[in-house]
Amino acid sequence: MSAAASPALPASAVNAKLISLITTGAISLGVLLSGFVLNEPAPYELYMAGLIAVWALFGLRISKPVLPLLVLLVVFNIGGMIAMTQMADLANTPLYLAVSLFLAFTAVFFAAVTEAQPDLFHVIFRAWVLAAVCTAALGIAGYFHAFPGAEAFTRYDRAAGAFQDPNVFGPFLVLPTIFMLYRLMTGSIANMPLYAIPLLILAGGIFFSFSRGAWGLFAAAAILLIAGLFLQTASGMFRLRIVVMSVLAVGLLLLAIVAILQIPGVDQFFLSRAQLAQDYDSARLGRFARYVIGFQLALEHPFGIGPLVFGTIYGEDTHDIWLKALMDYGWLGFVSWATMIGWTLSAGFRQLFRDRPWQPYLLCVYVVFVGHVFLGTIIDTDHWRHFYMLLGMLWGCMALEYRHQRALRLGRSLSPN
Repeated sequence: MSAAASPALPASAVNAKLISLITTGAISLGVLLSGFVLNEPAPYELYMAGLIAVWALFGLRISKPVLPLLVLLVVFNIGGMIAMTQMADLANTPLYLAVSLFLAFTAVFFAAVTEAQPDLFHVIFRAWVLAAVCTAALGIAGYFHAFPGAEAFTRYDRAAGAFQDPNVFGPFLVLPTIFMLYRLMTGSIANMPLYAIPLLILAGGIFFSFSRGAWGLFAAAAILLIAGLFLQTASGMFRLRIVVMSVLAVGLLLLAIVAILQIPGVDQFFLSRAQLAQDYDSARLGRFARYVIGFQLALEHPFGIGPLVFGTIYGEDTHDIWLKALMDYGWLGFVSWATMIGWTLSAGFRQLFRDRPWQPYLLCVYVVFVGHVFLGTIIDTDHWRHFYMLLGMLWGCMALEYRHQRALRLGRSLSPN
């Protein structure tokens, strides 16, 4: 007689497992597509628009702690619509604002789904690492002309991966690089090769992007991560490990840079890109001069001058998210953006060192987000897809903390005196 079969799972358990698998796959695919933006609209936009619509039909819930994010982003885009009324020729402005509003909804979407299902943080990070490793490998291969047609993954003789711009490609790689660094610092010694190999590929992609912003973003985020790890523990042994690992990581990074600089042509390009101010920064109508002109214009045009108009007047766009907010979204948009950034930084910092299951993800996202806020002073970030994913995950963590504190208060109120 055969052994008794194990009892079948209840239909509700099977359905829950199936829904979980579908959810995991859907989110993973969306994050994977964020690493491949060779044309616009990119597959990411088309896929995420459909995903958000389907999710909304089947119970996407905007909770009370996520609602301020939605309101601030919508008001920001209303500022852009008002600024559009100041334009004589709309050109592609409606499409530009439609993309702005769509990206705002993606931030709210990531906040809502991570609040509802905290396990999705692991899914998002894993998919982001995979997408980043793939696009970084393409960028490195393109830089070295590793195969016929590989130059399609470069721009201006710089690695760009599956992105249109090296200055977006490089920053996109930073969160997964920081996450691999976190795993290297905190994980078991046996698993170090699993983190070290993708870390080297990602760091290589950042280096060969020759993006000063990406270099600075990675350096700042890494320093903040190490400081955060050092502060969050009272263990002397763990702190010693962090110090030793940091010294080793810096040493290996310097050795790798020295080795790379031996490649003909790389050293000169590196030294050229490493200068703090390029010719297009300090020229008579360069980036820094345009900052002054732009802020003066903002005083004369409180409703803004219209999205992308600044670039048509002065040859290049604002390259400063704060100035761009003033020019393209008016003072209403600027105040909304500044409020959102300030709120996110303040609330995120207050929760940074609390012992929660999602704390490792919060720490990695927060230090990279801080870097993006400062990076925004030298480049426009309002249409960076990954910036809105960072923003959404931070608000998802904030919403989870709100729920956690509410549950504690409810538990205390129900407990006997």
